[in-house]
Amino acid sequence: MAYTVIIHISGETSVAGEIEELPKPTDTIILVTNPRQKDGKDLHYLDSNVTKVIWPLTKLNFIEILEGTGEEKIISFVRE
Repeated sequence: MAYTVIIHISGETSVAGEIEELPKPTDTIILVTNPRQKDGKDLHYLDSNVTKVIWPLTKLNFIEILEGTGEEKIISFVRE
């Protein structure tokens, strides 16, 4: 299951992308697929045909995990 995330890199603009699994406490890197700006534009410091980027976790301030649009939401019935 892929997660859509926004990673906040120290001294840089935020980067949106997808990751296959959440980083574990023992991980030192994060592999981001389809890296882009939050508005969908290309990142100026990456080549236009780059599809995956590896960032060291030490360069990140934090990671936001966005709710997947493909996930099903559980709807329960409420009796009034």
